[in-house]
Amino acid sequence: INSDLEINVEALIHELDFLKTLYTEETNLLQSQISETSVTVKMDNSRELDTDGIIAQIKAQYDEIANRSKAEAEAWYQSRYEELQLTAGNHCDNLRDRKNEILEINKLIQRLQQDIENVKAQRCKLEAAVTQAEQQGEAALNDAKCKLAGLEEALQKAKQDMACLLKEYQEVMNSKLGLDIEIATYRRLLEGE
Repeated sequence: INSDLEINVEALIHELDFLKTLYTEETNLLQSQISETSVTVKMDNSRELDTDGIIAQIKAQYDEIANRSKAEAEAWYQSRYEELQLTAGNHCDNLRDRKNEILEINKLIQRLQQDIENVKAQRCKLEAAVTQAEQQGEAALNDAKCKLAGLEEALQKAKQDMACLLKEYQEVMNSKLGLDIEIATYRRLLEGE
């Protein structure tokens, strides 16, 4: 915005220099016309011309041209000044709007950064919870493995004990069968007597 205003100011300065140069050239031209008229008056002095009237007329024309040029220049500068004021006002409005947008964007950035920090903290908590759960799970798995090994060992021992008991039971049943046979034999013998 400042660069645009500086460019406009430089353009106005160039235009002002141009108008000053044009004004100087017009002044020199009029002065040369006046001097030529004066020379003509001097040359025609024998004819008894109204030199004062001619000079007054030329001066009046010169003043009229100068006043008209001055009025045109002032009107032009006034219009340019008003245009620049309007442009500056628009630039100020745009600048204010951009500043408001920047403030809103900064607020949004701060809010997003806060959200990011919250998410990071939650992620750290979740990672810690996952690590703890993994450690607890691993400990529980090791404990379960140890218990399973103990149960398998107890099962194996129970199988061995059952096999021994089954063997003893078989021996007892064989002994019982032998005793039953002996008892039956003694009964027959007793009955035979």
